Amino acid sequence: MTLQVDDLRVCYRTLMGEVRALDGVSFTVADGEIMGVVGESGCGKSTLGKSLVRLDNRMKHVGGTVTVDGEPLPIADDRAMNRFRFTSVSIIPQYAMSALNPTRRIGRLVADLLDAHGMSYAATRPELVRRLALVGLPETVLDSYPIELSGGMKQRVVLVLSTLRDPALLVADEVTSALDVSTQRAVAQTLVEFRDRGYVRGMLVVTHDISLVYQIADTIMVMYAGRLAEKAPSDVVVTEPLHPYTQLLIGALPEVGARFSERRLTGIPGRPPGLRNPPQGCRFRARCPLAFDKCAEQPPFVEVAENHQVACWKAGS
Repeated sequence: MTLQVDDLRVCYRTLMGEVRALDGVSFTVADGEIMGVVGESGCGKSTLGKSLVRLDNRMKHVGGTVTVDGEPLPIADDRAMNRFRFTSVSIIPQYAMSALNPTRRIGRLVADLLDAHGMSYAATRPELVRRLALVGLPETVLDSYPIELSGGMKQRVVLVLSTLRDPALLVADEVTSALDVSTQRAVAQTLVEFRDRGYVRGMLVVTHDISLVYQIADTIMVMYAGRLAEKAPSDVVVTEPLHPYTQLLIGALPEVGARFSERRLTGIPGRPPGLRNPPQGCRFRARCPLAFDKCAEQPPFVEVAENHQVACWKAGS
């Protein structure tokens, strides 16, 4: 599986005007790769994930293309995307624990989903039960209502449903945000196991938690204000970040064993710009400690080292 995104531009239509949520995003995900997508709230990471499956009708596709295995996805056409959802690309949506219909038993939910895609529930049930066992859930879960399951159990049910047809690409949007620490780790490890077993061939893991995605992702992509800031192998992003925004994000993480009575955690001063009328040039420059005159021009997102791309005029200097 190869995902190719070229100059993707997406906006939201609001009563106050159009919000430019994605503005010229280009990247690739290779076969077998898990890519983490990180950044502050409002940076566009969830919009990126949803735009690949055309999940939100408020979205307006402004421009750009998306291909999976060389086949273009009709992301501007909600109806045309039905043929590709759940097979070429699937998603575990944000707040997935609330995505299950509370008036339907889990088995009935699965049957309805499979029927909508022309599949037999009876024929698929043995594989369904096997995958539920892989995530530590008994077959009796199929006879339960969502309210009878814990948050972690519901999250794992949604993971199984989203990958039941072995999609080429899985978008996992904030799948651990509402879980306790031990359950977060279990869900993250399950994502890796599903990739290793071939149930998905590529993955985008959207999250605020850099420390968690660092443990499972091959690559980390950092977003800011609707654009890409940095993309590199996970180890490089965490230990040798080049973009000032990435450096400040990593610097704001707590250190294991550190005593913060002696040294306070530092945040990033200021706030992201509004995207109805975003500023010209680098969108981080108002908060950047390294900003200079040339930052009034938008820096290109270029490769500064092998597999390491950055959008900053001072990167590598």
